[in-house]
Amino acid sequence: MALTTNELFSRIKPSQIREFDELFRSVEGCIPMTIGEPDFDMPENVKRAAIKAIEDNASHYAHTSGEIGVRKAVSEFLEKQYNLHYDPETEIVMTVGATEGLFAAAFGLLNPGDQVIIPSPYFPLYSYAVELNRGECILVDTSDTGFLMTPELLHKTMAENKNVKALFLNYPSNPTGATYTKDQLIALTDAIKQYDIFVLSDEIYSEITYGEKHTSIATLLRDRTILFQGASKAFAMTGWRVGVLAADAKWMKTLFLAHQQLVTTGVTVSNRAAEEAFRNSAPDVEKMRSEYEKRRNILVPALQEAGFEVPALKGAFYAFAKIPAKFGTDDKAFCREIGMNAKVGMLPGSIFGPGGEGYVRMSYALSTEMVAEAAERLKTYIASK
Repeated sequence: MALTTNELFSRIKPSQIREFDELFRSVEGCIPMTIGEPDFDMPENVKRAAIKAIEDNASHYAHTSGEIGVRKAVSEFLEKQYNLHYDPETEIVMTVGATEGLFAAAFGLLNPGDQVIIPSPYFPLYSYAVELNRGECILVDTSDTGFLMTPELLHKTMAENKNVKALFLNYPSNPTGATYTKDQLIALTDAIKQYDIFVLSDEIYSEITYGEKHTSIATLLRDRTILFQGASKAFAMTGWRVGVLAADAKWMKTLFLAHQQLVTTGVTVSNRAAEEAFRNSAPDVEKMRSEYEKRRNILVPALQEAGFEVPALKGAFYAFAKIPAKFGTDDKAFCREIGMNAKVGMLPGSIFGPGGEGYVRMSYALSTEMVAEAAERLKTYIASK
């Protein structure tokens, strides 16, 4: 028998996000609005906590669930910010980024053939986590509902599929910047309660909202929600790989085992830094959120003036905009044209799944000056066509 590798990986393509990012970073002078990474440095108090951890020789294994100090800090943070109650001993696991948490949840919950509903456009990682754990993705186009899952869409999807195990939610959303109001979540939760399904809720951008404060669906449906959080976006700590997995204790018993088999434990120094971040960095978070809002308020009017259609951007730091009609709907060709000629790097919406065709995603997690310059370049180039 010939040697082969896991056939599931034949379905996985190299990241098109990275492909377009690398292309535009090779163009001299191009402003890369491609990667969703805060341009801020992590808070000074968090740096000092990390340095102290190194000086204290925190170089040994942490508990598999993460150091108890950071789990207590996360528990207190979730309580204070979102009125969520999770026992740090039995209901919180620190993961290696939210990515590992997502894979641990899929690993722990899915059996072969289980279906997972994913509202689309969506971050590609979700479908990979499902497929590599032998589940089936049911992608639901939300482009006609403000890029939000609605009760009507859920009922329709459930009627058409008989093996649904879970619903993925991500809000505020990457890539669309859309999020749910509390009333919208209540209506959606009432619909979810009619079915025996889990909710896998990625709320990593919860601290970056503009307007109504974030409401976690776990406050409405705690017993069936698997919550993903982390330090990457709120505290500008992407490279420290600190994720949070929170769930009712009856589910966490299995999720803990899945996490343990994947990584054994997270990074001890990162745990110590994250403990400080979750406890004492609220002013830094608000400062960053306020700057993102200023950048959004520069970018959106410029895009609209240039002829883009821009849905409401209520959270995260992405603009998901429909291409001006005179350029057609080939979003990949449009991104290449703009990147090479206007020297503004964007991502085609089609790489984020059904409903993203004809859109582009722009990250405004760049300096205010760069966002303003990118906006001017777009207006000038599109007006010249």
